[in-house]
Amino acid sequence: MARPIVHISDCYLPRLGGIEVQVRQLAMRQAASGREVHVITGTAGHDEVRSGTELLDGVVVHRVAARLPFELPVHPRTGHHVREILGQVTAASGAPVAHVHAGVISPFAWAGMRTAAAMSVPTLVTVHSVWGPMAKPGFRALDALVHWSHSGVQLAAVSEVAADRMRAVVGDDVPVLVTPNGVDPALWNVEPVAHDPLDVHAVSVMRLAPRKRALALLDIVRDAANSLTSDVRLHLTLVGDGPDRSRVQRRVQDENLNVVLAGRLTHEQICSLYGSADIFVQPSIKESFGLAALEARTAGLPVIARRETGITQFVRDGVEGLLASSDAEMARALARLAADVPLRERIAAHNREVEPEQTWPNVLDEVEAAYAVATVNAAR
Repeated sequence: MARPIVHISDCYLPRLGGIEVQVRQLAMRQAASGREVHVITGTAGHDEVRSGTELLDGVVVHRVAARLPFELPVHPRTGHHVREILGQVTAASGAPVAHVHAGVISPFAWAGMRTAAAMSVPTLVTVHSVWGPMAKPGFRALDALVHWSHSGVQLAAVSEVAADRMRAVVGDDVPVLVTPNGVDPALWNVEPVAHDPLDVHAVSVMRLAPRKRALALLDIVRDAANSLTSDVRLHLTLVGDGPDRSRVQRRVQDENLNVVLAGRLTHEQICSLYGSADIFVQPSIKESFGLAALEARTAGLPVIARRETGITQFVRDGVEGLLASSDAEMARALARLAADVPLRERIAAHNREVEPEQTWPNVLDEVEAAYAVATVNAAR
């Protein structure tokens, strides 16, 4: 009989973000496959429900949330509560496997990992961020992970790029697996809307926060548009919201840029937008995976992104899109795709016809294989 799965994550619904959305999708898919799935989170529920258990999407969600400023997902007794919940799951359904989801700073997840490992629960830690030279909290966490890896914790990242950054720090004797994010191609089956091929519509979907580099995106689009001949018209729709929205709005107004700020959109609205779009642009340089880019690529859009990101897991230069090493190169790549209609149409046709490897059936298999490794580690 398969072990119950217990995901441990600082954040979960109703918060919406990259990790939250992906953990929810993974948990839902696992539950739909017949597995017993739990989530332990430091995020309060609707109506500020801070403790207790609820059933969401077939997943049992345990909330361990303290009343803190800005609703921070931190609890002073995380270990106690995680130990209690893991004990309850074990008593009811047998020994579980713990799947911990962490970024650079994830105090709830790290505390949950330590508790699960101390209880000899098979534990997989998936890191959802790229840790660069300046990410000191991340390296401190990695030091702890190296210690716990010798106690059976299995490390993983969401892309080879992110995994390589971890391997460079933890050393050759600590294996780092890859457990990627997933996509359902059926949800992104978009029918292209016919329009003037020289009226080029670029789109980007992101949280408007400094790390995502929305202001740099505006510079890239402006420079690309300025380099085009007068018969090619380039405009951008930027989907998302966040702390940088007012700065982005001022830049658009001050420079009279041909940019529409669409705010947050539903899945259906984004699909409709992709039907009328020609190119997806992702300017982030600290993208561990790039779920929005994967969804756009699955919908058929050529993707322009940076070479040093996890987007290279599913975008090859000249095949699914164009890759660049600087913002100036991104502007040139955007101008190239805008002006070269045959190239743009060839990439779009490939993306519509060929599914990416990161479909949910493949991802579930990879995650299960990682659980098996973690189980062997714990037995040792």
